[in-house]
Amino acid sequence: MKKILSRRARIVTGSAVIAAVAAGTFGTVSANAAPEAAPAAARAASVDRDDTTTSTHLTIDAATEAARATLKAAAKENQRISVAVVDRNGNTILTMRGDGAGPQSYESAVKKAFTAVSWNAPTSELAKRLENAPNLKDIPGTLFLGGGVPVTARNAPIAGIGVAGAPSGDLDEKFARAGAAALAD
Repeated sequence: MKKILSRRARIVTGSAVIAAVAAGTFGTVSANAAPEAAPAAARAASVDRDDTTTSTHLTIDAATEAARATLKAAAKENQRISVAVVDRNGNTILTMRGDGAGPQSYESAVKKAFTAVSWNAPTSELAKRLENAPNLKDIPGTLFLGGGVPVTARNAPIAGIGVAGAPSGDLDEKFARAGAAALAD
């Protein structure tokens, strides 16, 4: 007498058969697709010392210290700001959005920090240059409003601090300078 399987038993049995066939097929294809012999790893290029340079960067602890000093200076004047710290290459190290800071302040702070480190000058100074070179404002990622200051080491820019959210660029820059000053202590 022939045993009749329930519908559930047929589904489970069928699924197991399909899985076994698929695994066998995949293993065969994978084995056939493998290269005969892996090529030897390429050797790393070696350069002379004269062909390299070393740069100085802020640590995350230093960037955090500067950002906290910036937020503290703004809080003393009841200002709600965002602060950004970028490295020498304009890459964001950190951003902090203070309690109650407007949503636009976050991106503006990053752009001001980027602008300050790119030209190694406060953004309030750079904003004045727009009179003679108005196309400067078209450079992607920049913002020529007061509130960004460079941070230097051995007279070379290593970071930028940008602040946005206060009622004026002068206040933004005052708070950014407080952050930079915290690094000098």
